[in-house]
Amino acid sequence: MQSAFGSKPVLATPVDPIRSEIPRLHDAEIAAIFYGQRMGGDFYEFLRVNPSRVLFGLLDVAGRRDQNREILSAAQQTFRALGHKLFADEDINEAEAMIELCHELNRSVLQAAGGVRSCPAFSGCYNESVGTICYTNAGHTPALLRDLSGVVMLTATGLPLGLFSHTTCDAPTVALSTGAALLLVSRGVVESRRNGEDFGLERLKKHLQHTTASSAKELGLSVLDSVQQFMCTPPTHDDVTALTLVRAVSAKVASA
Repeated sequence: MQSAFGSKPVLATPVDPIRSEIPRLHDAEIAAIFYGQRMGGDFYEFLRVNPSRVLFGLLDVAGRRDQNREILSAAQQTFRALGHKLFADEDINEAEAMIELCHELNRSVLQAAGGVRSCPAFSGCYNESVGTICYTNAGHTPALLRDLSGVVMLTATGLPLGLFSHTTCDAPTVALSTGAALLLVSRGVVESRRNGEDFGLERLKKHLQHTTASSAKELGLSVLDSVQQFMCTPPTHDDVTALTLVRAVSAKVASA
């Protein structure tokens, strides 16, 4: 396991996206864990855009790795360039910025693919000052948010990227109380199979509810370990990725 996304460019050799550095957070941790070697289109990205905000994303481009590297690289370039531009100032409308980022990522995927290429994507902006996440879920596996009240799903707010040139999405905001955890996994996790049965979202929710893992990295590792135990074999069938964000129990809650 390892921890850590114009017109279509003409490249002599496929170019992989640049490895993303995981940022340090105040009163929280964020991590990404994946199993083995990349085969498909899973791609995660982190980006600190100002002193109090960090962008993160998990994309899953349809196709094998050798078919989608250029698309992943184009999406990463858009994520980084536009992320810095849209979120540089402290006084911004996060929802409007996230929606614009989603639209531009969609455009980048279509242009780099030279046509239709399905790309489910979850993107979020974590605001350290108030402990909130403003997000878009473009047809991706639902993220799971656990706090003292239980586990809730952050379901799709729009269609997958790369399908239509004109698409809409929403960007809701959720609060992370002290000790809360966000878990985002790729399709390869929930579609892991044994004897014709999927690992599934319900099993993932139960794992998140009952795991004793306390750090972001430990939580991601525990998910992949649970998948391997379920399959009774290493999960090499597809890309298997977990992105986690855990707010510290000692985090200060912003006053109104």
